[in-house]
Amino acid sequence: NGIVLLLPHGYEGQGAEHSSARMERFLSSCADENMVVVNCTTPANFFHVLRRQLAWNFRKPLVVFSPKSLLRHPRCVSKLDDLANGSFQELIDDAAADAKKVKTVIFTQGKVHYDLAEHREKNNISDTALVRIEQIHPLPFEQMRAVIKKYGKAERYLWVQEEPKNMGAWPHILMHAQGALGITFECISRPASGAPATGSSKRSANQQIAIIEQAFAKSATELGSKEQTKKVKA
Repeated sequence: NGIVLLLPHGYEGQGAEHSSARMERFLSSCADENMVVVNCTTPANFFHVLRRQLAWNFRKPLVVFSPKSLLRHPRCVSKLDDLANGSFQELIDDAAADAKKVKTVIFTQGKVHYDLAEHREKNNISDTALVRIEQIHPLPFEQMRAVIKKYGKAERYLWVQEEPKNMGAWPHILMHAQGALGITFECISRPASGAPATGSSKRSANQQIAIIEQAFAKSATELGSKEQTKKVKA
């Protein structure tokens, strides 16, 4: 069965049903490469995963967690050459990171990458690499191992997601990736929740800011200091 599902997914502060396509439910059904699950962060990759689906000489369901705000995001662009001559990238490494300086490697998927990239750029952070997992099942283990080897001086490995901790890709990563890769991930996410997202746009925005700041905090002490500063200013 070569069915393709395009499921809108992304935390835009518009409430529970507008935020989540329930990625965790699809991933919990994944085993033995029975389907392909992706969350593309570039127009070229979105195009090439659809192209690959037709070019394959076999058929499997393809679940695409489709972008929402990325349709208009100024950073989410591709060169025409990437569309004409490229191919689907299961993993996108950080072209801007200097491997000799990297102390923290952030693995992520989806639009939160652009929030992380913007924060890193604004704060001139040079010791953190942002690695995008575009294909969540089957996970690109070989490419992930190559990235871990490349950033040999890294001291921390984070999994950063917008979804609550009990949802999104984290349960899948926790189950399949840690043992296979031989590393321990720290998960940065919204707190575990019974609902996919809050119904308050202001609360959603604050949660998003907290995720980004926590991802770049060197320690819990530093994060606590930032929170205290915010309270004083408020």
